Amino acid sequence: MKILFFVSSMNAGGAERVAATLANAWVQRGDQVCLVPTHLGSETSFYALDERVQFEPLKQHMPWFPPLLTPVRKLRAIRRIHDHFKPDVVVSFLTNVNVNVLMALRGVNTPVLVCERTNPVVSKSATKRLQSLRSKLYPKATRVIMQTHDAAQAFMKTEPQLTHVAVIPNPIPPTLVSLPLAQDVEKITDCKLVAMGRLVPAKQFDQLIQAFGLVADQHPEWTLHIYGEGPEREALQRRAELVGCKDRIFFPGRVEKPWQVLTQAQLFALTSAYEGFPNVLLEAMTLGLPCVTFDCPSGPKEMSNQGRDAILVEPNNESALSEALGELMADVRLRGVLGQRAAASVRERYGMSTVLDHWDLVFRQAGLINITQEKT
Repeated sequence: MKILFFVSSMNAGGAERVAATLANAWVQRGDQVCLVPTHLGSETSFYALDERVQFEPLKQHMPWFPPLLTPVRKLRAIRRIHDHFKPDVVVSFLTNVNVNVLMALRGVNTPVLVCERTNPVVSKSATKRLQSLRSKLYPKATRVIMQTHDAAQAFMKTEPQLTHVAVIPNPIPPTLVSLPLAQDVEKITDCKLVAMGRLVPAKQFDQLIQAFGLVADQHPEWTLHIYGEGPEREALQRRAELVGCKDRIFFPGRVEKPWQVLTQAQLFALTSAYEGFPNVLLEAMTLGLPCVTFDCPSGPKEMSNQGRDAILVEPNNESALSEALGELMADVRLRGVLGQRAAASVRERYGMSTVLDHWDLVFRQAGLINITQEKT
């Protein structure tokens, strides 16, 4: 099967890493993949790509025109790549890319699968104009793919004309599965509570700091490490000082090897106001780390198996968050049981073969039955 795959960029980021993971998996099983970053500043991939992935930055297919004509040039380049590659199916990631792809490919018979990488109902990333274009164009897609059932249901309520929505979660990167579980690493001396993400208001690390401060005196051996960079750094450092924990709350910055950091921790927390699909929570659970997470839209409820494989806490309830953290801090056996259960559960539900089965089902529903059957 020939898959034409459009993304915004292949810089460091969650959607980009998933794109690389899927492209590599598809070519490794025998599909042909042409991966096209559409951002004009993206001409290389931060993530390793299998040599069989055809990497075609859109900029290389755009002859020079005055800057005012750049949007038109983009649409023409997308159509040109499609006509040259002659794909069996087109996959597109992110709202702005999806809109451009749908406009560029109007009138073609190729199935187009557009993928939202956030929860469109709560995310503030799309402008009003982009939201309007999305409402007009998404009904023309063969399938609209969401990452969680909660996000899909919420989106269909706001966009009732969308009756062709499918849910496909992100896969666990295969290299992650080969790493040792957190409980298997020879350390278990440093009691580290870890969180990761951009230091921005939406991640609500201030609430995590507050909750940690409420239980810090009862658990003096524990420290909190918040990895990431962003405009909230100074405010969060002041909050750590206000709760009396400035010597036990650390901000190491952005980390090159987040998985290694997770295997060296004993507890993970996610306190976001909203998520599209919290990859870092999935990665922590995959590595057998016990997790506490706000039940925010969307992802944690499904990922935690309705609270069976990670502790779900009412959003913005700092008291309940501190209670959940304190319970796990005090009980090493409970941490081990929860972490092992989490790893077994998500490796089954989000493993590469399971996620590829989801994609193949959508491919068949899109009319690619003979193609997928030939491969099996």
